Order: sequence, then structure tokens, then C-alpha cells
Amino acid sequence: MKIFTWNVNGIRSIFKTTFIDWLKANDPDIVCLQEIKADFKELPAEYTQINGYYAYFNSSFLKKGHSGVAVFTKIKPVSVETKLGIKRFNQEGRCLKLTFKDFILFNFYIPNGGRDKRDMAYKLEVYKKLFPIFKKMVNKKVILAGDFNIAHAELDVFNAKQNQNSTMFTPKEREQISKLLKLGYIDAFRHKYPEKKSYTWWPYWRNLRERDIGWRIDYCFVSKPFKSLVKNALMQKEVLGSDHCPFGIVL
Repeated sequence: MKIFTWNVNGIRSIFKTTFIDWLKANDPDIVCLQEIKADFKELPAEYTQINGYYAYFNSSFLKKGHSGVAVFTKIKPVSVETKLGIKRFNQEGRCLKLTFKDFILFNFYIPNGGRDKRDMAYKLEVYKKLFPIFKKMVNKKVILAGDFNIAHAELDVFNAKQNQNSTMFTPKEREQISKLLKLGYIDAFRHKYPEKKSYTWWPYWRNLRERDIGWRIDYCFVSKPFKSLVKNALMQKEVLGSDHCPFGIVL
């Protein structure tokens, strides 16, 4: 089973450029998209009806054209949920929970926190409220995929020493990923490549992507029962169309 996560920074633009060709080339079983920036009810059919895939969306109704997530899956879920008991998080369309016959998949777009840290308290509150959910499920087959907006270790940031107080790399933020790992979840990429420097997001300015000056903030975490089943982790920095690249795992 091949599962990808990709912050597309706008579903309309990615569909007009690379998405369909990428989908055909990779043939994933499940694709989790973040930051779709669209009300799915207003999207044309070719964006919501892809042959061979069931499609599920959660759009922001607090601020139109902001955030939002989607999942395309070949496997039909038993149930789909869009709310996790966090009011603003729910209103911004930041999560999809798909329960399948044999496992549970979450697709997250965690708040960034803001360059000026104006939303840092909100971001940390989201993590605080998610941890009890994660704790209850760690012994089930669970995949936590998406844009977590945190680089966990110095390996995950090109200029770690210069970014110690930057949003997405502050000690309080990094601690959230440490807590998740302490619960027993496994960072699938780091599980397969413990010492590899590889990134999923690059700022648009100063040709940083071409120079590979980036951050690893997109993840697939798997619960304990999935640990031995992780066959590979796929970082596709050559795939363009967004400021993030697709990241996938093979189970």
C-alpha cells in the first residue's frame, strides 16, 4: 500500500500543472492533500471525480479560500469524520479522519503559528487537544499524515542554528513532535533514513528550492502495529507545483 501526503498550496493550481500526471506516474492507493484553498462545492468535477478514487474534502468556512484538506483513496472507508472537538480547527477545515476496515488514517494541516508568532498559542493548543486522541489510538493501526508545520530535529532544517527561535523550530514546537514519538508513534521517514537530510518545504524566495535550503515539516507517523510494515519512505523533491513536495510511505 502506497500513501502520500502533499501540501499543494492551492488545489486549482496543482490540478492545472502537475497533479494528474504525478498521480498516474505514482499510482498511490491514498493521497492526502493539505492547503487546498477552495470550497469543494465550487470545484469542477474533474477535481473531485478522479477515475478509480473516492474523494473526500474538508474546506474552511471560517475564511474562504484558506487552508482545507482532501483525501483521494482507492480503498473505500467505513466512515469519514471532519471534526475533532477543536472549534477553530474544525472551522478552518484542517483535518479528515478516515476509518477503514483495517486501519485509521488522519490527514492534518496543523496551523503554522505565524512568522510573528501571533497564532503560536492556537497552534500549541491544537497539539494539546490532539494528544489524548493520539494516546488512545497508539496500539491500533493508525497513520497520521500531513503538514505538521514543525521541523523536529536539526537534521530537518538547513540552517538549524540560525533558526532556533524561528516559527516551526522553536523548542516548544519541537517538543510536540518529541511527545508524539514518546507516545509510541514512529516517524516513517526517519525510521527508514535516520541520518538523511531531506526536506519537504522550501520558501519561494531566493531560489531556495534550487539550492535545497529547506525544512522537513510534512510527515507520516505510524502507530506501533505499523512499525514493522514500513517498507520505504519516498521524498519527491523533484516534483514541482507547490512550495512543498510529495512525501509517501510504502506499507
